[in-house]
Amino acid sequence: MPTDRQASPRNLTPRMECRSGCGACCIAPSITSALPGMPDGKPAGVPCVQLLPDMRCAIFGKPERPAFCVGLQPAADMCGDNRNAALWWLTQLDAATVPSEI
Repeated sequence: MPTDRQASPRNLTPRMECRSGCGACCIAPSITSALPGMPDGKPAGVPCVQLLPDMRCAIFGKPERPAFCVGLQPAADMCGDNRNAALWWLTQLDAATVPSEI
């Protein structure tokens, strides 16, 4: 029977909180689903219209927040040591996952 001290795959990495003033995940990746104020989605590199001046999401925790955004959780590999590292990583990931045209 597992105890609180036993590691499970879910708790091997401590939960990371968003970096204050970052907003990289609201700028770098493309979002193909509609979101409030952007019915056709958001192109990569374009700040989301829901990104507030202090780099927080205006619809965080609200039902209209796209599933893509809900699923994107801060992690050390994605966020790096600073905002520029996060922007670079997310830009590279977005470019690597663009569907090829047939």
